[in-house]
Amino acid sequence: MSIETYDAAITLSPDFRVGRVDPRLFGSFLEHMGRAVHGGVFEPGHPEADDEGFRTDVLDLVRRLGTTAVRYPGGSFVSGYRWEDGVGPREHRPTRLDLAWHATETNAFGTDELMRWCRRADVEPMLAVNLGTRGVQEAVDLVEYCNHPGGTRLSDLRRAHGAEDPYDVRLWFLGNEMDGAWQIGHRPAADYGRLAAATGRAMRMVDPRIELVVCGSWAPASATFATWESAVLQECYDTVDHISLHSYHDPTGRTPAAYLATAHELDLAIDAVVATADHVGAALRSPKRLQVAVDEWNVWYRSRWIDPDPDRWPQAPPLLEDTYDDLDATMVASLLVTLLRHADRVSLACLAQLVNVIAPIRTDPGGSAWRQTTFEPFARIAAAARGEVLRVEPRVATYEAEAGEVPLLDATATYDEESGAVVLVLVNRSETSTARTRVALRGFPQATLDGARELEVAPLSWTVVDLGQRA
Repeated sequence: MSIETYDAAITLSPDFRVGRVDPRLFGSFLEHMGRAVHGGVFEPGHPEADDEGFRTDVLDLVRRLGTTAVRYPGGSFVSGYRWEDGVGPREHRPTRLDLAWHATETNAFGTDELMRWCRRADVEPMLAVNLGTRGVQEAVDLVEYCNHPGGTRLSDLRRAHGAEDPYDVRLWFLGNEMDGAWQIGHRPAADYGRLAAATGRAMRMVDPRIELVVCGSWAPASATFATWESAVLQECYDTVDHISLHSYHDPTGRTPAAYLATAHELDLAIDAVVATADHVGAALRSPKRLQVAVDEWNVWYRSRWIDPDPDRWPQAPPLLEDTYDDLDATMVASLLVTLLRHADRVSLACLAQLVNVIAPIRTDPGGSAWRQTTFEPFARIAAAARGEVLRVEPRVATYEAEAGEVPLLDATATYDEESGAVVLVLVNRSETSTARTRVALRGFPQATLDGARELEVAPLSWTVVDLGQRA
């Protein structure tokens, strides 16, 4: 079958900048769910495990992926989690029921292990506190345990557990998806907003340097999307720094083009959350401008979910171990384009999740670890995107999708003034045609950059090009 071609045009200039690329845009997520932790990053006795039980083959893949930060321990799991269960000698840790995922949790991996694992992976730890079954005091205690230098019961307890220096965790999540009726401790928006405000204020009394993320809606499809955000922020706007947004994309029942078009739904959702937050800020006469934390995003074949057996409470059962293809990799590239395009307001993002559970890295128990197709676009874009995001508005045909008119070519670009690198990321949503893209560069300090290039992107594919490098 012959491949047709369509034309697109892009003009890039260093005068039109969106915002800096925050390294935390390339964060990920590690929840006590399925085999993400147990059998994923942590498998004592595995041939590749180190003295802590961390799988070194997985650590190597995490470094190659380019992950910069990891959100832990959930997710829905955190709404029933007692952080004290996951510190100190493992032989003294209790085994408990995990109500979120109907499993048995041994707590052999907890906060102490997470911090040591993050150091070995060279990623920033980001912690969530339980505002489902717990509240202000437990969150304050965890900040003291992690961040206070010493001389108190909890900071000295951390030191007794082998961590003389503070963990110095800077970013904290105030619960998870508290609008969801399934969430342990689910509560109305205003109640949650008041609890988040009280908790955040108290946490900052221990460490005023911390940043706080408040829960937005569980999904843009929620019936209360935007109204939940508004009600929550009216209670805690001046206490928090970021509001969360979750975005999952299921290809089931969609054509490839319709599936790739759902990345535009994330564009619209970010705009809606920003508009809602700014409205609340204006109404409160606040000079503060909140950022958006897209702290869960990925491709998820949600239609394949099977409810757990109510009579069984297994340890680390395989859950959501989706196998991805090249189209899913193209979707991940398009979602990263969307996140970068909003670099002025999206402060961090977490690919959910990191290992085994809808993840770019998979493992066999006792066996090998390998990369899924979605690994490559994340790794390539994380390695290339530096400096500032440039405004990119392709002149190209559109097509009709559920989210409205969507351009056939999705694109973003970054400019690193220090190195001179100009990186362009292109995603072709057409099922039948190659994108022939003329790129004009204007006004870059490096004279050799100015001029025009012509790039081609195959149907349903993505590419990353450093325009500072001539063939």
